[in-house]
Amino acid sequence: MCETGDAEEGGRHGHRGPEDEQAQFSALLEDSAEDLYEHAPCGYLSTLLDGRIAKVNVTLLDWLGYGRDDLVGRKHFSDLLTVGGRLYHETHYAPLLMMQGEVSGIALELKAADGSRLPVLVTSTVKTGSDGQPLLIRTTLFDARERRAYETELLRARKDADLERDRLKRLNATLQRTLLPPTLASVPGLDVTAYYHIASVDEVGGDFYDLFPLVDGTWGLFLGDVCGKGAAAAALTSLARYTLRAAAVYDPDPATVLANLNTVLNHEYNGNDPRFCTVVFGLLTPDTDRDGFRVTLASGGHPPALLMRADGTADYLPTPGGQLIGVLPDAHIATTTVHLAPGDTLLLHTDGLTEAHTVSGDEDRYGDDALLDFCRTLAPTNASDTTDAVRGLLDTFGTGVEDDTAVLAVHVPRPTRQKEQ
Repeated sequence: MCETGDAEEGGRHGHRGPEDEQAQFSALLEDSAEDLYEHAPCGYLSTLLDGRIAKVNVTLLDWLGYGRDDLVGRKHFSDLLTVGGRLYHETHYAPLLMMQGEVSGIALELKAADGSRLPVLVTSTVKTGSDGQPLLIRTTLFDARERRAYETELLRARKDADLERDRLKRLNATLQRTLLPPTLASVPGLDVTAYYHIASVDEVGGDFYDLFPLVDGTWGLFLGDVCGKGAAAAALTSLARYTLRAAAVYDPDPATVLANLNTVLNHEYNGNDPRFCTVVFGLLTPDTDRDGFRVTLASGGHPPALLMRADGTADYLPTPGGQLIGVLPDAHIATTTVHLAPGDTLLLHTDGLTEAHTVSGDEDRYGDDALLDFCRTLAPTNASDTTDAVRGLLDTFGTGVEDDTAVLAVHVPRPTRQKEQ
């Protein structure tokens, strides 16, 4: 009685036995498989080996706006492609599929019933029978509209970035030109040439030079290198150039000129963003007692100048005690004086030359000793030949030149009668 009552109670509440539950679950799985095929988030297509459509799911029909009877048995897969897609399918896709048995991730465009285009990613697999012979082709299509939109936006952003990069290059080039003198002043009795090597067009460098007249037949020259790159370096370069010229007009003594620049930079950049530069300042004065010029140089932490003599010798002109300009309130600055005789050439340069890598990716730097040996092979020389030789040397380093390089060469020509001899 009790068992019968429980059975009747279970029946009234809808409980089923194990057999009924298994049957219901099987039916559910069967329905789900069909529903998954028809309403999957991707398009499914089955074709015969000649491409004629044999089966298509609802998802793909909805995407294209076709009815099932419009496609099945009536159209080939290639009929759904654009002209370019159909050509690619016939010449590449279909032959590769037959050869490999599978082709995946190919970007194509389908033509919808209303004439619109649907970008898709297509994967096809050849279904074979038990004997290994191909029976049909199964194709899966993924909606690539969002991907296409993303790629279009990416291309647009890349184009904008390229335009911005070009604009920045032009801006940097223009800014770089404004930081250098358009032409060097002509000094009677001297030949002077300069060269500026730009390491990267993407950033403004901080090298600078100038040659300008002062009172009583004297001339001032300088060459320097500020720390860093970009807009901040450009601002510092501009300040250094105009301070040097103004200070030289007030008092042309080279040590005093650099001391004034040091005061200005130390006062202007003494906060959380300290800035400094290396610079050599020179005073050129015609030597009335003998032919040539007297040159007085002061250096603020800058590489020493090179003197190439008319007799074929060459050596550095040390300027001991020179400290970086702008770091300390009272930088120690020493001067040295040398006589430039006819046939002599003085070379000033920034450290982009000596710190260049001799081979791309190599850790070895060119160095001061190598530059001295190079100049000894040039001597005796003149200003234009010197800058041309340095230009050629920098070209041999290629991408090993990581920093901008400025060179300034000063030469005292021999009198005509000496040249003839």
